[in-house]
Order: sequence, then C-alpha cells, then structure tokens
Amino acid sequence: MSLSLMAHIAYVSADLGVPIFGTKGCSIHAQEILGAMVRQGAVVDLFSTSLEGTPPVGLETLRLHPLPRPPKGDPAQREQGALANNEILTARLNAQASCDFIYERYSLWSYAAMETAKQLGRPGLLEVNAPLIDEQAQYRVLVDRAAAMQVAERAFAAASAVLAVSDEVAAWVESFPAAKGKIHVVPNGIRPERFPAGLAPLQPGPPGIFTVGFVGTLKAWHGLSVLVDAFAQLHGRDPNTRLIIVGDGPEREKILAQLTALGLAKAVVMTGAVAASEVPGWLASMDVAVAPYPPLEHFYFSPLKVYEYMAAGLALVASDLGQLRKLIRSSVNGLLVTPGDAEGLAAALSDLKENPAKRAALGREARATVLSNLTWDQVVSRIFQLAQCELAPPQRV
Repeated sequence: MSLSLMAHIAYVSADLGVPIFGTKGCSIHAQEILGAMVRQGAVVDLFSTSLEGTPPVGLETLRLHPLPRPPKGDPAQREQGALANNEILTARLNAQASCDFIYERYSLWSYAAMETAKQLGRPGLLEVNAPLIDEQAQYRVLVDRAAAMQVAERAFAAASAVLAVSDEVAAWVESFPAAKGKIHVVPNGIRPERFPAGLAPLQPGPPGIFTVGFVGTLKAWHGLSVLVDAFAQLHGRDPNTRLIIVGDGPEREKILAQLTALGLAKAVVMTGAVAASEVPGWLASMDVAVAPYPPLEHFYFSPLKVYEYMAAGLALVASDLGQLRKLIRSSVNGLLVTPGDAEGLAAALSDLKENPAKRAALGREARATVLSNLTWDQVVSRIFQLAQCELAPPQRV
C-alpha cells in the first residue's frame, strides 16, 4: 500500500476503562495517537465503547462510531455481553471497508477488529499497553480467564503487527504463540507544543518554597504512600517545602488520611482530576517531579507521566524499574532510587532541593532526551511505516 497524501484509518477501542475523551493516562495516550494521525493527514473513523464528552482541540475531524456497552451488573454476563459485541463491531467495520488499515487498542474481549482487517486484506495493527488478562485477574474481576486467553490468541493471530509499549509488555505478548514474529516495541511519547519553555505556573509557590510534584491516577501501584512518607521526612527537615498531587483515583481517601495523620495537610495541594490542557501548567508549578513506583514484581508500564515530566524540563526522581532504567540515565537526565525506599527518595529530594544547578542540568537533559526522539509524531510515523503507508509530513499546530 502506498498513499501519497492521505490515509483512511479505522481506530478501535472496545475497552470500557478507556474513556477516549477523558483525563486518565490511557485517555491521553489515545488522544495523542489520534491527534498525531490527524496531523499527518489521516482521515480517522473512531469506534469506541467510551465516547462520552467532547473531542479536544485537534480531534474535531474524527468520525465517531459509538459501540454498545455490555450490560452492568453480574461480571460473567458482562464478559459474555462484551464477547457478543464482536459481531456488531464486525458489521460496522465492514461498512468502512475502504479504510487503508485498522488500528486497535487491545482490550480483553475484542478480536473482531483484527479479524476483519485480515478478511478485508488490510493491515491490522494491535497496540498492547498492558498484560490485561493478568491485570484484570489481580486488580478487578475476571470470571472466564480461558475465554480471555482465546480472545488474545485470536487477535494476535489475525494482527499484521503487535505494538507493545515496553519490553516487559512485549515479553508477555510473546508468551502467546500466535504473536511470535509480529511484535514491535513502540514506547510512549510527548507532544512538544504542550510544553513550551517558560510556561507560566498554574500555582506558583511562595518565595523560597521548594515544590515536589506527582501527576497521575491515584492507584496503589503508583506508590503514593511512599511519596507521602518521603515528603514527610523532607518537610520535617525543612518546612519550606510543599507537595502537589495532580489527579484523582481510588487511593484518594487513603492518601488524605495518611497526610492528616502525618500533619501534612497544609503542606500539600491535591488538585483532583484536571483537564489534560492544565497538566503543563501544574508541572510548571513544580521544582521536582516524582514517579515513586513500589517494588512491583512485574513492572510493564511505559509511564506517560515520566515522559511529560521530562518534556517540561523538570528534574525527575523515579523508581529503578523496568523501562524507567532504560529511559533515565541516573545523574544525567534524572535520578533513580530503590523502589519502595522512602528514606532513599527523601534523600534524593533533599539533594535536589539543595542543588538548584543540578536540578536545572537534569531538567535540561531530560527535555533534550524526549524532544530528540520520543514525540507522538515519531510514534505515529512508526505506526504508518508498519502499516506500509507513506503520508504527508506532520502539520504543526
């Protein structure tokens, strides 16, 4: 396939946990992929079970196709309902048979997109962001694991290429025989326009205040309790410090209780959920940003927050895990600390507080790292290469 000016893409997301126009990390990931596709000249038909809200700037031209949501209530019935929706998706994709390729964000119960692409003789690209079967079983409810495995096998078998966001996700995908020889590691990226140099902070600190920050959904595997403990140590040594936590999630009440017990409530700003457009301004309000992941046995993430910290030119402290140890060169473009070690994290934060020149150097190198080869336009160019499309150069907005 060779297209000189424009591609027609069917983008599919049948995952109820991915509100396409929402504020979660998975939502921003989808928006950035879609936005880069549009900037590179593509016409995109978007099929999703979660299309609530208004498309953000840059996505107004998407052609929206809501997919039915499985019934609420009994988990087993919900799983069966999601499986049954494959027939509906097949019919709707066949109505878009003129598309040049189908791109799907892998979800637990969806195989129709990749099988339809194969039947139409079109490339089918399957993006895998997490070992969803294991994740569902561990953190939520998975009734029919065997059926979920069969769905994955069907989707991997039909796909032309499988795009994994990290080496760890790629290793999980490779455990399925049908995926062997099709796997490509394509990490997350950033959009430089969102993080201009000199951006005004949304909530600047008073003079002399050192600000530590975190952005993300408040979930147990993000290590917020470790961050709070580390900040308590830092604040105990120097009260001219504050913590900003940007985001919301199931751990919010637990974090608030921990802050109250430690007497830190007045030193911490918790924003709740914010629009993606506000995140750069919050990052500009920080001196140091943290990705305090605990010692997880299987760390498979390609953390969007870390790429954004780096794009904002922030000094970064992150746990020494998985993809992070490849992205971050400790003491060059960030600092790596032992996962779960609150004392070690506090020491790193204290070091950066006392060394503004070091903070600035780490931030400059972090920004240079992601701007050089980790942008969403580069990610989507790779996607088009895998789909064997030649498109117009990106149009900056």
